[in-house]
Amino acid sequence: MNATELAPEPTETLDRLAAEWWIFQLERGHRYSTDDVLLAWTASRASPAAKRVLDLGAGVGSVGLMTLLGLTPDARLTSVEVQARSAALMRKTVAMNALSDRVEVRCGDLRDPEVLTEGERFDLIVANPPYLPAGDALVSPVPQRAAARLELHGDVFDFCRAAASRLADDGRFCFCHGADDARPERAVIEAGLDLLSRQLVIFREGQPPAIALHVCGRGGQRRDRLSLTVRGRDGERTEQFRAVRRAMLIEA
Repeated sequence: MNATELAPEPTETLDRLAAEWWIFQLERGHRYSTDDVLLAWTASRASPAAKRVLDLGAGVGSVGLMTLLGLTPDARLTSVEVQARSAALMRKTVAMNALSDRVEVRCGDLRDPEVLTEGERFDLIVANPPYLPAGDALVSPVPQRAAARLELHGDVFDFCRAAASRLADDGRFCFCHGADDARPERAVIEAGLDLLSRQLVIFREGQPPAIALHVCGRGGQRRDRLSLTVRGRDGERTEQFRAVRRAMLIEA
């Protein structure tokens, strides 16, 4: 891509992701969030020596890229995203950050077995599936937002099955989901995986947990982590969350 192609279009923004990496996003589309930061932090801790990383339902690529940033320079990322617009933004981001030799973007449905070639296995798989079944809420007219919120291209069972089919024997699969949803634990079991840890996330002190971060694999004892609080009652980031942001090279 040339310099003109890498400039943001009128509907796009170019934002700092972490460290010296930047990301293209739609100004009024789905944008990366606290969930993505926490999931990437969880994944990079779960398998710090991973060399082959897969991001399922990658969106604009924020989770996979932040996970990659937390790994060694010889780690490689494969991102699978069904929406052509999001995949195109991701490709611009890869070019902007000179990551073409480390990141491959595939536009396709994670439920399609042909998106990944037979025999491909990954040390670390990440996913941030939508939380709401189709029909449980209004569908946003912005496709990115709709797919990020509603299970239009697969639910947690689909994501877990896809991850299990591509996970190396000693690999780790990390994903986040709604804290009050019982389906993730069933989905992990039905996919033939073991839930190794679950961590609840409270977005503001005094509120109930909003999401849960899951780490899965094959074999091993489950050890849940203490809950994490993002903001205090005053609305300021907690030291606990600021430590995460420092570890992910988002703030000094």
